[in-house]
Amino acid sequence: MDRVVYLNLLYDLYKELFTEKQQMYFESYYFENLSLSEIAENNDVSRNAVHNQIKIMEEKLIELEDKLKLNEKKDKIINKLENKIDKDLLEEIKGIL
Repeated sequence: MDRVVYLNLLYDLYKELFTEKQQMYFESYYFENLSLSEIAENNDVSRNAVHNQIKIMEEKLIELEDKLKLNEKKDKIINKLENKIDKDLLEEIKGIL
């Protein structure tokens, strides 16, 4: 799986564990495709500060998944359900997970 996609999946699961500023940096960088310089300029901080926060978040997201395995568990549940239930119900459950 592409690293960016994987980090976005993990972010969806764990984002509430980060500060608002960290969330804003991550979303600006990964969702809005802004450069580190653009984010820094928009927030009146150094480019290095933004870079460090994004790297910290990436490492923390992977660490959280290694310990809690919420994404792995979610995938296992979805795989089990795919063979057992109606497709519409499966999509509804995916939206909840």
